[in-house]
Amino acid sequence: MFSPAPNKKPLNASSQFPPSTLRSNPYPTPALSSLTPPLRCRNCRSVLNPFSIVDFSTKIWICSFCLHRNHFPHHYQSISDDNLPAELFPQYTTIEYEPQNERPASQAIPQVFFFVVDTCMIEEEIGFLRSGLSRVIGEIPENSLVGLITFGRYVCVHELGFFGRVPKVYVFNGAKEITKDQVLEQMGFFLKKPRPATGVVAGVRDGLSQESISRFLLPAADCEFALNSVLDELQKDPWPVPADQRAPRSTGTALTIAAHLLGVCVPGSGARIMAFLGGPTTEGPGSIVSKALSEPIRSHKDLDKDAAPFFNKAVKLYEGLAKQLIHQGHVLDVFACALDQVGVAELKIAVEKTGGLVVLAESFGHSVFKDSLLRVFQSGDTDLGLSSNGIFEVNFSKDIKIQGILGPCASLEKKGALCSDTSIGQGGTTAWKMCGLDKSTSLCLIFDIVKKESSDVIGQAANNQFYFQFLTYYQHSNGQMRLRATTLSRRWVTGPGNIQDLVAGFDQEAAAVVMGRLVSFKMETEAEFDPIRWLDKTLIHLCSRFGDYQKDNPSSFVLSPRLSIIPQFVFNLRRSQFVQVFNNSPDETAYFRMVMNRENVANSVVMIQPSLISYAFNSGAEPALLDVASIAADRILLLDSYFTVVVFHGSTIAQWRKAGYQNEPEHKVFAQLLQAPLDDADAIVKERFPVPRLVICDQHGSQARFLLAKLNPSATYNSEAPPTPGGDVLFTDDFSPIFFWNYSSLDYKGGKISDTG
Repeated sequence: MFSPAPNKKPLNASSQFPPSTLRSNPYPTPALSSLTPPLRCRNCRSVLNPFSIVDFSTKIWICSFCLHRNHFPHHYQSISDDNLPAELFPQYTTIEYEPQNERPASQAIPQVFFFVVDTCMIEEEIGFLRSGLSRVIGEIPENSLVGLITFGRYVCVHELGFFGRVPKVYVFNGAKEITKDQVLEQMGFFLKKPRPATGVVAGVRDGLSQESISRFLLPAADCEFALNSVLDELQKDPWPVPADQRAPRSTGTALTIAAHLLGVCVPGSGARIMAFLGGPTTEGPGSIVSKALSEPIRSHKDLDKDAAPFFNKAVKLYEGLAKQLIHQGHVLDVFACALDQVGVAELKIAVEKTGGLVVLAESFGHSVFKDSLLRVFQSGDTDLGLSSNGIFEVNFSKDIKIQGILGPCASLEKKGALCSDTSIGQGGTTAWKMCGLDKSTSLCLIFDIVKKESSDVIGQAANNQFYFQFLTYYQHSNGQMRLRATTLSRRWVTGPGNIQDLVAGFDQEAAAVVMGRLVSFKMETEAEFDPIRWLDKTLIHLCSRFGDYQKDNPSSFVLSPRLSIIPQFVFNLRRSQFVQVFNNSPDETAYFRMVMNRENVANSVVMIQPSLISYAFNSGAEPALLDVASIAADRILLLDSYFTVVVFHGSTIAQWRKAGYQNEPEHKVFAQLLQAPLDDADAIVKERFPVPRLVICDQHGSQARFLLAKLNPSATYNSEAPPTPGGDVLFTDDFSPIFFWNYSSLDYKGGKISDTG
């Protein structure tokens, strides 16, 4: 397996081969930049890299993947052992190419932001949304194009380029399916210019005038006044709604029209459809529930029993929308803010395949939405680094084949000899489309070993080395196209005597994230799949292969420090929101899985196993066990579960705070103790997307549930031993990780671990 993620640990040619996890990052992170074009192998099209064999006398380099001999071009004639190009330096395994012949930045392809705004909400929510959008309009880059659609029972496309004339709105019936031809005809694209008799209408090059496009997509600097005017007058959808019915909301039609309009006006550009949804779709294509309030929205139980009549039709619609957006190179972002479900589970396929962002909050007035939306447009050290129009390609030695990718991408169906017969996720290809990507975008690549563990066969490869190369073409946020090439080498390890070499290169955190993505994928695609049993069996197989123990002596079992945290990760993964869907709606489950499938290893590990920091008078900030035993009356705890950050005050600390001791000069140390976790929590919130929910609570308070739900239940209401003074207990029947190894699925027989669960 291969799981690309930001550079948490450096990878280079001297690294050992981890058996199931290798890390890199397909998105541009700091790397050596080159202004010269990449030098490609004429046979396999791989890029010159430090592992290529070079003959300086004849100025020939041999490709490390296909062993094809290639001549250096004329401007490489001066190379020698003492004068190497950057591509051949061993430490430069990642190089980013910035072509010099690209158009200047002033003429670069601009970004496009198309706002699709739901108006079927109460006036208070409309006000919150209006305030959030007005807040970010000034942050949009001046040369970026902006468009606006509002929708309720009907879909309204706003003409922002009215240039002082009366503003126009083009209205579509939200209950009907709208085709691209209907959009062209109704919006008057060919009133002044005849439509081409043949060919596809797509942009200025293919029949549209710039004037007609500028009516709906204008640079942010030119339409800021018009956009603010429309938002200031934004009101609740006027369509009457009976008391026993839901508002008629045509989300599917609105998104379809937005996709058609972008495909007509700016195909192939870095365009983002940003949908702001305040409730479930009840009108037209993509509906997830009927208008009658007496009918509940589908639950996990309904989906399991195939009792959700709208689900499959809605998913089919968004599958078609995803294909259209991928073909156009556009992205779908969803900001869903409502107490009820809005249809994120159905939208998941379109958002994930296009690499879109997703934010789920209770209200448009919540800081999770407002701060997350602002982060999208912010520049500087904390910007997301949004890029677009990416193509991710892989090339590697013939010893392995690729099964597929789990992550925010779509297959380009580039089949070949490097594709495995077994397909997982986006498989059957060596190239993928990444319509949207950012600094933290991470892909999990799963490989299949072709050659068996035979030293004679493996020995055929020179020095037992094999190679990977990852090529990412993408449109930078400045509009210029770039190529990022990362090349890695690993060594084959064979035979039972070399197990320690495998263990030395094993990455526990990356392995836990791979297991999380795999189990989520299997739960969505395999009927009757038992995730708990699959996780237990995977852990059993790992321990039986790499554990050290004596026959008939269970207490002798020991795991290497490189593997010792895996059981803990598996225990927390079994309890996580990715596996346990109880008490979560399908929208929430889809949201959690979408975020994990795109985030890097460091962030994903926090989702699986939250971090807990303790603050006390006699010690500074220090890690604490994720256990109920860590609760104490004179201690403050900071929990980071990625989606929620909790500052928890022990009962004594809470009493002193309520008494106002922190405001007295003689209790300055107490004031510092209270402020320290708040500062750390603020630092976490500022650097994360989506922005997490910040909860500040006290022991025995109602908000304390956000912490207690994540702690290991070593002390429960039915425990024999009383809780520690000032501590707490959990009211749960769940078991503690202390007993995890005694679970029925782990059983020693004849000195081996067997599956009896």
